[in-house]
Amino acid sequence: MPAEIIDGRKISADIREELKQRVEKLKGKGVTPGLIAILVGEDPGSLSYLRGIAKGCEALGIFTETAKLPENVTQEELEKKIEELNKDPKCHGIILQLPLPKHLNTLRAESAISPEKDVDGTNPVNTGKLLLGEETFLPSTPSGVQQLLVRSGNPPEKKHVVICGRSNIVGKPLMGILVQKQTGANATVTVCHTGTKDLPAITKQADILVAAMGKAKAITADMVKEGTVVIDVGVNQIKDPETGKFKLVGDVDFDAVKDKAGAITPVPGGTGPVTTTMLMANTIKAAEEITKS
Repeated sequence: MPAEIIDGRKISADIREELKQRVEKLKGKGVTPGLIAILVGEDPGSLSYLRGIAKGCEALGIFTETAKLPENVTQEELEKKIEELNKDPKCHGIILQLPLPKHLNTLRAESAISPEKDVDGTNPVNTGKLLLGEETFLPSTPSGVQQLLVRSGNPPEKKHVVICGRSNIVGKPLMGILVQKQTGANATVTVCHTGTKDLPAITKQADILVAAMGKAKAITADMVKEGTVVIDVGVNQIKDPETGKFKLVGDVDFDAVKDKAGAITPVPGGTGPVTTTMLMANTIKAAEEITKS
C-alpha cells in the first residue's frame, strides 16, 4: 500500500492560523513582532528563500526586512551590524543567512547575535540550552521536523529515530530535541553519517527515518523497512533526463520508497513550508518574552 503523504503545506497553514491569534494579541499591546535577516552578498537561492519568508511574515502581520551587506564585508562590519540589530527595539528576531563567504567566521557571527533574538537557535548559548532540555529557541528545520511528526499522527515517543546527517543545522540539533524526556520527543535516536559502517543495516531498524545528507536520492528503497515514517529534509536540484529541465528532489528516492514507507514527506511541499513557519513562531515567541519583562 502506498505511503500516507505528510502534507507540509497543510501543517504549515494550520500552525500559521494559530500564530495569527498570537500576533493579534501582541498588536493589542502595541507590539508588532519584527524579524530581520542579514544577507551577505547576492546569492540567488538565499534571495529567493528570504522572499518566501517575507511573504509569510507579511501574511501574519510580522514586520520584516533584509539587511544586505556586500560580499567583501569584514568580520568587524558584520558584527557591528548584528550589534545594531541587538539594540533595535523593533527587531525581535535576527537570522543570519548561511553560508557566509569563506573569509568570515560563522561561529563568531552567530555568537554575536543576542540569545534573546536568536530565533534560529544558532548562538552557542541556545545550542547548549537545547541539549540540556531547557527552554530556548529551537532551530527552525529540526523544530519543523518535530511538528511534522506530531501533527501528522506519528509522534516520536518510544520510537527508534534514525537521522542520516550530522550537520549543525539539522542532524545534531534534531537529535538534541528528540532525546529529551518531553512530550513530542522521548525517542531513542541514532545519528548516522559518512563514516557509518553498513548504513542500510541501521536505517532498516528505524521506526522513523530522517534524511538530511545533502545528496539527491541517497536513501533508496532497500534501506527502508516496511511501514517506516520517512522525513526528507533534503533539497537538491537535478536535471530531469526526460525534459532536460532542472527539478527539486530530496535525499530520498521518493518514487521507490513511498511504496514501502508508512508515511513520507514529499519534496517540495514537505519540511520546507514548516521550517519557515517555525522561524516565524520563534519571532513571535521572542516578542512575547519582551512584553513579559
